[in-house]
Amino acid sequence: MGFCRKKSNAKEEGKKEAVYLRKKITLVRAITLTIGTIVGSGIFIAPKGVLKNSGNVGLSLVVWLACGVLSLFGALSYADLGTSITKSGGHYIYLLETLGPLPAFLRLWAEFVMIRPANIAVVSLAFGRYLIEPLFAPCQAPALAVKLVTTTGISLIIALNCWSVSWSANIQTALAVLKMVTIGLIIVPGMMALADGHDENFQNAFDTSSLALEKLPLAFYSGMFAYGGWFYVNFVTEEIVNPEKTIPLSVIVSLLIVTLGYLLTNVSYYAVLTAEEVLASEAVAVSFADRAFKSISSAIPILVALSCFGSLNGGIFAAARMLFAASREGQWPPVFSMIHSRRNTPFPALLLMLPLIFLMVSIGNLYGLLNFYSFSRWLFIGLVTLGLMIHRYRHPEIPRPFKVPLFIPLVFTIICLFIVGMSLYSDPVNSGIGCAITLTGLPVYYLVVQKSRIPVSCSAMFNSMTVKLQVLMEVIPQEIQTY
Repeated sequence: MGFCRKKSNAKEEGKKEAVYLRKKITLVRAITLTIGTIVGSGIFIAPKGVLKNSGNVGLSLVVWLACGVLSLFGALSYADLGTSITKSGGHYIYLLETLGPLPAFLRLWAEFVMIRPANIAVVSLAFGRYLIEPLFAPCQAPALAVKLVTTTGISLIIALNCWSVSWSANIQTALAVLKMVTIGLIIVPGMMALADGHDENFQNAFDTSSLALEKLPLAFYSGMFAYGGWFYVNFVTEEIVNPEKTIPLSVIVSLLIVTLGYLLTNVSYYAVLTAEEVLASEAVAVSFADRAFKSISSAIPILVALSCFGSLNGGIFAAARMLFAASREGQWPPVFSMIHSRRNTPFPALLLMLPLIFLMVSIGNLYGLLNFYSFSRWLFIGLVTLGLMIHRYRHPEIPRPFKVPLFIPLVFTIICLFIVGMSLYSDPVNSGIGCAITLTGLPVYYLVVQKSRIPVSCSAMFNSMTVKLQVLMEVIPQEIQTY
């Protein structure tokens, strides 16, 4: 008996010292990760895009509600996949397991050449603008200053995620609470204004004089951008404690809270600002604060900037796991599936994101970037939920701890593909560029990923480079299988 206990203790000690991604995401952390990545810059910059493309206040509020319901349908579908396919990696892993390696690689390629850098650039540019705008009021902050603050913030988040999973998760929890406080500070004065009878901005809310139905998909892009983040918990499945219960609960609770919060926030904006003022504003929350909080208006942009910081932290934390998973599956260089030997973080996967993010920050504006990457993002999310239905048909024997009715992924898939198709008509330039960049992954897949086509001399060179990078970054392959 003594020998058995000693052997068991030795095994536990060995596991503590092993290098692998540990299960540190509890239910509370999963909820704060989801809320923290959803509530970023979107609710503070997207109202302008939703209003501009929906044509009137009433329809813009309908779009916000519809985006919340659509996001919940998508999140429930992903929860179904996340509890039956227990690997980390989110979209990529689900496409790989349901539709095969080529769609999975194209999603991966689009993610790290376009979607991820552009998404982070949008949120980080909003972070930079909100953080320094009060210093230059009433003038606009210089573009160069905004970009310098933006790159500093991104570098800090990457460094934090490289250093510690626990620190990143704890900061995410604190910032998620702060986000809800910020939204509350917008909702309360708006509701008070409505209670005092200031409802003039809701007169003729469904006026059709400026309605352009062909622009409606772009309104959904802006709205869905603000809700984007409900899928990030699926990127870290292997690090979640009791994922069968935690994933469904976290997305349901998070999206109910966020949808209600977003609707009330938009109602508050229009209780204080006219539609023309929302359209003219570069930062809607700042304009709202200037009107509603004359004494503490400078504090609101700082709170919004911290909200964006939390969204960036959660997005980067989760996205690195997709690269990690793709490398482990053999569709990305092997060094990216390695873990820092002392920090137990996916160090190489985190560092890879920096150069392209900096490039997007240097060249892009907020709304151009938003339409640019939304085409590919929602195309592949629609394909993931299509894959769920196909996977259910092909593999009825696989246990599904959380199973959604098929009409949920069916409705979500149809709407996603319809919005994507319509966007090619509404904004053919940005959508076409996004489509073209996605398709550039085809030659890469056939020439590089299919390893039989790589010359032996090139393989030897890549292996040598991998070893040198391992030594330089102090990283090694994961020592314990976590799925």
